[in-house]
Amino acid sequence: MSSYPPSGPPPTTTLRQRLADLRGPAVPPRPLDARALAALAANPGCGRRALLDGAGVDKTALAAALGSPAAFGQSQFAIIRGNSFEARVKGDGGAELLRLVHEHLGAGSEPPGPGAHVPDLTAAGPEGRAARTALALREATAAAAASGTWTLLDHPMLALEVAGSPAYLEPDAVVVHPDGRWTVVEIKSFPMIDGAADAAKVGAAARQAAVYVLALEKTAGKLASAVVGHTALLVCPKDFSNMPAAAPVDIRRERAVTRRQLERLTRVEELAAALPEGLSFDPERTAEELTEAVAAVSAAYAPECLAACELAFHCRERARAAGAVTALGRSVRGELGALTTVGEALAAAAGSGGPDDPTAASLHHAARLRAEALEAAGCPC
Repeated sequence: MSSYPPSGPPPTTTLRQRLADLRGPAVPPRPLDARALAALAANPGCGRRALLDGAGVDKTALAAALGSPAAFGQSQFAIIRGNSFEARVKGDGGAELLRLVHEHLGAGSEPPGPGAHVPDLTAAGPEGRAARTALALREATAAAAASGTWTLLDHPMLALEVAGSPAYLEPDAVVVHPDGRWTVVEIKSFPMIDGAADAAKVGAAARQAAVYVLALEKTAGKLASAVVGHTALLVCPKDFSNMPAAAPVDIRRERAVTRRQLERLTRVEELAAALPEGLSFDPERTAEELTEAVAAVSAAYAPECLAACELAFHCRERARAAGAVTALGRSVRGELGALTTVGEALAAAAGSGGPDDPTAASLHHAARLRAEALEAAGCPC
């Protein structure tokens, strides 16, 4: 992985055209974001998602065309409330946000005053914005070393190469401390009640912050005095009000896991090269054609996909139709070893498994114990 798209020659026209053909001639590429990268990192064995995300396929439109539309996402009300809360937190030149950063993560430094810097990050296109952000980070780090200045980068653009494809990421904010340290700030609209927020939502925010940290680390590596903090600041509404509350979140574990999983992803070129010519995920094609196209790419469905992938319902239906034990969860799949279907597992429980297969022997033993217990209880089952 690197913090910028490759500096060498651009991808060949053949690959670029191949990815465009996969999307459909009239479908613009859908950019990767931190949420998608976090989901990819959670399931690196899924070639289907890696290819579709790397090619910029609109999975929401694809799922609808397949007849299994995604049923998750933020409501319009939640989006409006979130935008309103973020505007409040960043109001007055980010004074409240910088105060929260200093309160929770600024031990030993002078509190931010009216001289805090908020650079303009406007530029043309994601590439231009990423370059402008890198320059602003360099200037902010130099200013911190020279005069101990605080700097707030509002919606910076970060670049990260994943599986051979560039991804442009936009965190809510990055703060440069007077000591040159860089901190990722995640602003969420879910409440923090009595100083604590929903653990699942905090975990999702930590995984997204870890993606931003990975993108920042490569840029920081080019500057002598820059250090990326491995503690992000989570800012949420306090209790049921619109007042901000904050809590530091240690993301070292999430960063390590995300980095390792992203590095395991197969490159998009390899996945695309294995597909037959003429295959396309264009939503304008028939459901039968799209079903055949999706089936040509290997998937690794797990129930956790339902909360993270637009194609989860389609993949679940196929997994159930094939009797795959993955539909029962990763833990069950891991326990069953070489038994990959529900039919094989039931047959092993009935005693038809090989004598040298410890998994089959364990299942058969468990089935006998269950039958004896039911018989002793007088259950006619």
